[in-house]
Amino acid sequence: MADSKGSGPDPHSDNGNSTTPKTQAFVPLENNPEVMTSLVQNLGLSPSLAFHDVWTLDDPSLLAFVPRPVHALLLVFPVTSTYEKSRTDEDGPLSEYTASGSGEEVIWFRQTIRNACGMIGLLHAACNGGAREMIAPSTNLAKLITDALPLDPTARARLIESSPSIARAHASAAAQGDTAAPSAEDRIDLHFVAFVKSAENNLWELDGRRKGPLNRGKLGAEDDVLSEKALDLGARKFMQREAEGDGNEMRFSLVALAPTMD
Repeated sequence: MADSKGSGPDPHSDNGNSTTPKTQAFVPLENNPEVMTSLVQNLGLSPSLAFHDVWTLDDPSLLAFVPRPVHALLLVFPVTSTYEKSRTDEDGPLSEYTASGSGEEVIWFRQTIRNACGMIGLLHAACNGGAREMIAPSTNLAKLITDALPLDPTARARLIESSPSIARAHASAAAQGDTAAPSAEDRIDLHFVAFVKSAENNLWELDGRRKGPLNRGKLGAEDDVLSEKALDLGARKFMQREAEGDGNEMRFSLVALAPTMD
């Protein structure tokens, strides 16, 4: 499924934080596990990991088809007035995230390129938690992490903006998929966020539009990102809020980063 055009709030604007001209934009990625897998594997993630559709959050028989453990969960959703209010209410009292270095519990990338939320979500999924340990050395993804770790979020954004390997991988992936790709300048109303589990067993929501990474709560050592506890702290809570708000926009989809199916 491709990102959809819309007339509501634009989740892909730079929010006044861009360090490059306003015209920098990516062609939106299709919400397609095969396209996502191709992109992150081309950048350096191990072929032993892939993205998989998650068709339900409540039916154990369908959840059983998702390979485990799940290292990251990508939630793709329409940007509604309910979401925007929740985002601004929560972010309002928070300080801008400025951390850097190997001591960070997660690595977070600010989105400053229009329509790049798919790429940012994929980077958050692949560069954190157990997936990070499965990035091949001397690859573009390994180099990105090495270069990004000592930088603050503003400098990290510049790093992505100026990365030929990221731009090439994104352009190649955007040309794939089952539907015609929209223009880089189109206004898109779907947005990607990632949920990952840190080595400290915290569930983090990573969204390049926010002021920084958001700790959503403690998980058990045995819990992966698709566990009942993780879903209650993350994706289910997110979707329940939307259902109780606008209630008319339920075009949610979920994709899990997990072992490749043989």
